[in-house]
Amino acid sequence: MKIAFDVDVIKDLGITRMVHQVADWGYKYIEQSPHPQINPFYKHPKASREIMTEYKNALRATGLEISSFIVVYRWSGPDELRRQAAVKNWKRMIEIAVEMGVQVINTELSGTPNEPEICEEMFYRSMEELLPIIEREGIRVEIQAHPWDFCEENNETVDIVKSFRSDNVKYIYSAPHTFFYDKGKGDVKPMLEYAGDDLSHMLIADTMNHTKHCRYIVNPPGVDATIHQHVGVGEGEVDFDTLFQTLRDTNFATRSYKVGGEPIIAASLFGYPEKMKVQAVQTRELIERELLSK
Repeated sequence: MKIAFDVDVIKDLGITRMVHQVADWGYKYIEQSPHPQINPFYKHPKASREIMTEYKNALRATGLEISSFIVVYRWSGPDELRRQAAVKNWKRMIEIAVEMGVQVINTELSGTPNEPEICEEMFYRSMEELLPIIEREGIRVEIQAHPWDFCEENNETVDIVKSFRSDNVKYIYSAPHTFFYDKGKGDVKPMLEYAGDDLSHMLIADTMNHTKHCRYIVNPPGVDATIHQHVGVGEGEVDFDTLFQTLRDTNFATRSYKVGGEPIIAASLFGYPEKMKVQAVQTRELIERELLSK
C-alpha cells in the first residue's frame, strides 16, 4: 500500500520545494493533484520539459515517487465541445503519465447533477474513446463521485466503474465525501464493502455532515451548489473507527492489482495550510498505525 500526500495545499511552494516538503513530512509518495504548471483544472495540461525535468530532479534528490496524478476535466459534458476538449486533455495527460512512469490517474465523474442522464451518456462516450488508450498504455484510471457530479452516490458510482469490466478502471472512496455518498447517513462499512476489490484508492480527510439542519448556512437559501470540507481527522463527523476497521477486515492494505500494483491511500487535507506541518505528519502516522500496525 502506498501512502501519499496530496500536494494541492502546498502547490504554491514551487515544484522543488513542494517535493522536498513532502519528504520532510515523512511520505514516500506524492499524489499530484491539479497544478497550474502541470495539470490545471479543466484546462489542457501544461507540463513543459523544464517543469518535468525539475520535478524528476526533485524526486531523484528525495527518493520520492509520484503515486498518481489527479485530473479534473469536463469529460461528462453537458456541453459537447467542452467534452471533446476534455478528451484531448485526457490523451495528453496519459502521455505525461507514461513519460513520468506513473501508472495511476484518478479523476471525478464531473458533469452536472442537473442533467444526469445527458452527462452519463457523455461520460460513456468519452470512455469509449479513451479506454482503449488507457488499456494500451497500462494506466489504472480510478474514478470517484464528487459533490456536484452527475452522480454523487457511492453504490451507483461503483456500478458505473464495474460496468467497464476492465482491470484498468477502479474506484476511489473519498472519506470527506462520505455524507454525499449515502444521502447523509455516513454509514461507511456497507459502502466500502459494496466497492469490494474494485476499491483501489482511499482519500483521507474529515468533513461535517452537510445534510444536518443549519450545519452550513448558505445564502441565498436554495443556491445551486454543494459544500463540504477536507479537514483533519477528528475535526468532522466521519466515522473513522469503522472506516479503518472495515479496511482492515477487507485487507485493503495488502491488495495488489493487475494494473498499477499496490492500492493507494492519500492524505487529502485542504483549507488550512498553517496546520499542515502538524496534520500532514499526524495523518501519515494515523494511516500507518491503523493499517500497517506501526
